[in-house]
Amino acid sequence: MATTPYFVISPNAILSIIGLLRGPDRIVPTPDEDWRTATVDVVIPAFNEEKNITLCLSSLARQTLKPKRIILIDDGSEDRTLELARDFCAVNGMELTAIRRQKSIGKTPTIKRQAREFDSDVEFILDGDTVLESDNYLERTVEELYKAVGIACACGTILPLREKDRRQEIKGGPVQNFLASKPNLELKIEESLFARVQRTISNLYRDTLYLFLQKFVYHGQMVFFGSITNPVGCAVAYRRKYIIDLFEKYEPILGDDLTNSEDIFIGFALLEKGYRNIQLMDVCARSEEPEVRRLPRQIYMWSSSFLQSCYYFDSILRSPFKSIKRYRHYKEIEAAEDIQEKRKIKEPYRQPFGEEYTRTYGRPMGWVVLVSAFEKISFPTVITLMLIMRLWEPLAITLVAETILCLSILAIISKGHRWAYVGKGLLVTPVRYLSILFDLLTMLRFAFELWVLRDRSWRK
Repeated sequence: MATTPYFVISPNAILSIIGLLRGPDRIVPTPDEDWRTATVDVVIPAFNEEKNITLCLSSLARQTLKPKRIILIDDGSEDRTLELARDFCAVNGMELTAIRRQKSIGKTPTIKRQAREFDSDVEFILDGDTVLESDNYLERTVEELYKAVGIACACGTILPLREKDRRQEIKGGPVQNFLASKPNLELKIEESLFARVQRTISNLYRDTLYLFLQKFVYHGQMVFFGSITNPVGCAVAYRRKYIIDLFEKYEPILGDDLTNSEDIFIGFALLEKGYRNIQLMDVCARSEEPEVRRLPRQIYMWSSSFLQSCYYFDSILRSPFKSIKRYRHYKEIEAAEDIQEKRKIKEPYRQPFGEEYTRTYGRPMGWVVLVSAFEKISFPTVITLMLIMRLWEPLAITLVAETILCLSILAIISKGHRWAYVGKGLLVTPVRYLSILFDLLTMLRFAFELWVLRDRSWRK
């Protein structure tokens, strides 16, 4: 969740509208690999998740597609995460491979090590605080992953994990079986009233933001370009061989210091290679959100990682300026290979692979990256200048018009819950605008680190 179009009247939102009006690539894929034969390893990075890990495993037990292995990486937890996970799997007949680290080393090394140490075709990363709401989440992401060789990763729709979602998962058979064996165990999170209020505000904000982003902006990007900039990393299926190749290239250069959010860097690296990052709208996972006081740190991590990835993958950022050159090259390829319809293996949104091609011709997704970078830099700057210059009337008109349009789009895309999401959108509007101003600080900090400190030790 890195490229947020703060204003509905924005280049990124316009791209999404054009994509939705234009429609998807109509080529029907004819994959040469059968997704049903693919083996899947589920890797669960977890740090102090004793209140969530059983719910995470319970949702995995319900999946229609059973993984070859479930690998829990306890990243230096100081609670009973590993103990509860082992006991839960023993009670429910689930085979668990547990790896315990004495101290936390982060998520990036986890993805890298498990891709190298195991041999499945798909590496499915599932955060320990995430619940797969859809029983076919794993099946659908793997199925989509194998529709084309150009698809490198697939995730579903991600929404906040609410208290009622926790209660629903606890009522399920796997958790009830586990609780029957541990009558004194309490999975309910005990929080103060202040903490509950903070989490409620955070969930309201994230619920509205995620719906707007995924059902409108990202959906439009998927239709237009067949990809989003990066997968949502809490529940995502990767082609393992692509991830291995990625780390083989970047580990000697950067080590584990990729960016402040590993999934954004991975997404950009896959785009540079010519691969696609897919998001599905028909399956859903829910992830625990931080309290509202911790939102600034999360916003900083996502926004700074996006800017850092733009710095590393500037060939994608410059892609729109090579559009004519790329279009001419596409025509030459079609002429040399006859036409797409005569290919035995058909793939929508097909494009040549390789970083050299990206440097020479760019990628269509470069339009999304460029306008997102423009928005992330220009919008906070404009709002700040209006405040400094006391341009109250233009500022008020801008904010009111943008809010009305935002609420209108929320009403259109939230079928069955229109008034609820309009109300939520109105309630969280102050938080949304504060996040815009906070992004200006993120941009200044990024520039200071890059050009003054010359420090690129960026790591989550």
